[in-house]
Amino acid sequence: MSKAIIRIGLLALLFSAISFNGSNLKAASYSENNLIFLCIGQSNMEGNARPEDQDMTGVSLTRFKKMYCADSDGSNKGKWATAYPPLCRQSTSLCPVDYFGRYLCDSLASKYKIYVIVVAVAGCSIKMFDKDQYQTYISEQETWMQNIANDYGGNPYGRLIALAKEAQKIGVIKGVLLHQGETDAYNDDWITNVKKVYNNILTDLDLKSGAVPMLVGEVVNADQNGVCAGANTTIAKLAKQNMTIHLISSAGCPAGPDNLHFSAEGYRMLGKRYGEKMFELLKKKGYDTKSAVESVNTDTPAMSYDSPIYNINGQQLIAPGNGINIINGHKYIFR
Repeated sequence: MSKAIIRIGLLALLFSAISFNGSNLKAASYSENNLIFLCIGQSNMEGNARPEDQDMTGVSLTRFKKMYCADSDGSNKGKWATAYPPLCRQSTSLCPVDYFGRYLCDSLASKYKIYVIVVAVAGCSIKMFDKDQYQTYISEQETWMQNIANDYGGNPYGRLIALAKEAQKIGVIKGVLLHQGETDAYNDDWITNVKKVYNNILTDLDLKSGAVPMLVGEVVNADQNGVCAGANTTIAKLAKQNMTIHLISSAGCPAGPDNLHFSAEGYRMLGKRYGEKMFELLKKKGYDTKSAVESVNTDTPAMSYDSPIYNINGQQLIAPGNGINIINGHKYIFR
């Protein structure tokens, strides 16, 4: 992907780098009802569509939490927060994980909470997450991509695993979400590398593939004139080779103006499809679905943010707990 694809000035680091410290993690009691999902990929996993009003509200958000993962999150790094977008870094936007989490909260019994850890690097190859290849790969990339990798301590995969190990102290990892392939999913080497990354995650976190499936999403589809739609052939081939890897179709999910990233509606649709597949898998394992009484809940949550919102320059626009501010005539500004 070219530099032009990358949004918001290609991420100047806003704070000095600090190493991950598990003590930053918000205290929470361990529960098998805390369901954790690890999410990796490139720019479509980061998110590229401005959130709208509907993306900032919802009863389900009271049970949907995100992890701050980047050095540029400063003292928030390693903490959980209500999963208002952006779920990746400060400079990213609406992504598939937003509606993946909402769908699970809306479909599973209210005793379950959904926790997501999103580590993504725009424009990157799957090699970015290969612990044997990432250093060489990063060294060969342009400065803007190196800067994004540096926001994860220079090792996005290592950051993911460090955070995931801390998350395991409060819950159970139930799945891996991948949205990557625009850069290099055009041959069987990509399939081999994805399998390796998946197996490394399972090994490094002491997980079993049968208990932790991987959901792999298609890039913008040919029916939306997707400029990288050819990658979907390889992505589908990957899913056919492994019973614990499941394909998430992007057919009919609207693209944004560049035909490379999804529109806000496209992210909502794709995220829901990720959620539908995971719900199907969890239901088969005996997880409780939402009851009729729970489904009738019409409470409107107070718009209180423990997740600050930033503008294009990294300036905090909405402080935690302040609710929605009116800024320049808008309720919130992300970009």
